[in-house]
Amino acid sequence: MLDLTPQQRKFLKAQAHSLKPVVMIGNAGLTEAVLKETARGLAAHELIKVRVQNDHRDEREAWLAAICERLDCAPVQHIGKLLLIYKPAEAPRLVLP
Repeated sequence: MLDLTPQQRKFLKAQAHSLKPVVMIGNAGLTEAVLKETARGLAAHELIKVRVQNDHRDEREAWLAAICERLDCAPVQHIGKLLLIYKPAEAPRLVLP
């Protein structure tokens, strides 16, 4: 899992403000298909939003940690039912402060 400084998190949150969710975790939970699509989204965009259709905050936190652990990415923010995830590309488009 990648670590971000508070300044980097602030920068990424500002960049993500206008983003739409590109992945949705539905009733089946965190499946291999969801992980595959999340990896595809991160490779294409570096910074993505994931919408979770679940009312249990603890499960959402666990899924965010599992995604970041499995895909070697950084959790930026968990607000409500949205997860914000960042993984730098080989040729990064976003230059972190």
